[in-house]
Amino acid sequence: MGSDPTFVETRMENLMRLTTLTLALFPMAAIAAGSGSDVAPKPSETTTVCSDGLVWDLATQSCMSPEDSTNDDSARMNDVRELAYEGYYQAALDVLDTLENPQAPLALTYYGFAHRKAGRVALGMSYYNAALDADPNNLLARSYMGQGHVASGDMVLAQAQLTEIRMRGGRDTWAEASLVQAMATGVGPSY
Repeated sequence: MGSDPTFVETRMENLMRLTTLTLALFPMAAIAAGSGSDVAPKPSETTTVCSDGLVWDLATQSCMSPEDSTNDDSARMNDVRELAYEGYYQAALDVLDTLENPQAPLALTYYGFAHRKAGRVALGMSYYNAALDADPNNLLARSYMGQGHVASGDMVLAQAQLTEIRMRGGRDTWAEASLVQAMATGVGPSY
């Protein structure tokens, strides 16, 4: 029954309908733990003013190299998310390298995201695993890892991450909804 293509297709359609209904009825429920959000990051000076590889420094109100920036880790993580969303994966990685704690679970998650989206899937998965070793309840890492499994065609491992998200309190979150979307359509969000 579970391997029947019609059954799997119907199940995925039902999951997508459920996700759409959940997001329509509870739009704020889509916000996940960490920086997972149901909306794309808003463009800032980092992507609208600064040239490639530079970030907007909040203190000086100017573009600077990530290593010279005085921004704190929170502002740097905002830059990472924005750069990754815009497809500037190497620039996002360069900013991650300047964090005070690049081994923090969220940083490891975004290392995984940037590497996976840049085509280095195995390296990205190793960062997701490190993020989950540091924090097994990191729903964002689980969602991104599941989306990576979908992109690689491994729906069994994607389903395993979806199950983990739900078992760890992630029902009705962006982490769940984005992975369900990826499983139903083959494409997850780029943030």
